Amino acid sequence: MAMIELEFGRQNFHPLKKKSPLLLKLIAVVFAVLLFCEFLIYYLAIFQCNWPEVKTTASDGEQATREPVLKAMFLADTHLLGEVLGHWLDKLRREWQMERAFQTALWLLQPEVVFILGDIFDEGKWSTPEAWVNDVERFQKMFRHPSHVQLKVVAGNHDIGFHYEMNTYKVERFEKVFSSERLFSWKGINFVMVNSVALNGDGCGICSETEAELIEVSHRLNCSREQARGSSRCGPGPLLPMSAPVLLQLLQWFQPRLVLSGHTHSACEVHHGGRVPELSVPSFSWRNRNNPSFIMGSITPTDYALSKCYLPREDVVLIIYCGMVGFLVVLTLTHFGLLASPFLAGLNLLRKRKTR
Repeated sequence: MAMIELEFGRQNFHPLKKKSPLLLKLIAVVFAVLLFCEFLIYYLAIFQCNWPEVKTTASDGEQATREPVLKAMFLADTHLLGEVLGHWLDKLRREWQMERAFQTALWLLQPEVVFILGDIFDEGKWSTPEAWVNDVERFQKMFRHPSHVQLKVVAGNHDIGFHYEMNTYKVERFEKVFSSERLFSWKGINFVMVNSVALNGDGCGICSETEAELIEVSHRLNCSREQARGSSRCGPGPLLPMSAPVLLQLLQWFQPRLVLSGHTHSACEVHHGGRVPELSVPSFSWRNRNNPSFIMGSITPTDYALSKCYLPREDVVLIIYCGMVGFLVVLTLTHFGLLASPFLAGLNLLRKRKTR
């Protein structure tokens, strides 16, 4: 009787021992793929990005004095999903992607200032007060940053609505969180932040309130320029009649070296008047692009250089996960003898050839 019980115990113990290595293998594979796809792949992609170098010019054969360089990141159209159209799985996937990309970029690239060019939220134009608070908290968690890094945000049409649907309440609640600053200066470089919804898109030009604000910003900007040149003369730039194209008005008022914009979700470069370049910044989210990216700018008071930094492609991540599932199925079937091991099959094939 003792011998029978002992053999019975061995028969039950053997399958458990056989299953244990398989379970460990499956867990190890899943953990390794998750670690790569959800963390390491962002470091691998962003590690390849480098700050562009600003060319220094020398005069009369002498080495030019090197100006301080401001490292600025420009990203756009994060479109954090809201409670109406946002599915929980979509939120989890795309917001995790943006959080990991942003935090990895901060750690590897060490920018001094980050600009987000509109459409931070997807449903800010109609979200309830409770939903707005929830969206803002998620944004602040995802785009958290050290105190020495400046974060500047411009409102988009999804944040406060187009000019025909926005109101004072929507504008004020946005500016309460992100500030109403229009002119930002650092290291001798001036940035003017203008949102698209302040400019009427129906051909009637700029509304009177916006016009007054832009004139005041133009006045301050031109004063700064004149003071930098050592001149006491101070005044706004030339103005055009209100029937002129809006963009031409802005170019005349501010005389920018470079224009960066969002909204289109894609990269595009045009030159206004053959001299002022405008670069459209692609979306930062997988929800809008399979290959999101952002712009890196090395800027001085007299020059600038730009480069694009690509984030991991969503289809590549999905292919890796599908490959993992296929590998786990093959590993499981092979373990239980339902599928011949590719390695053993290869050895058997070599043996057969040698015997011939």
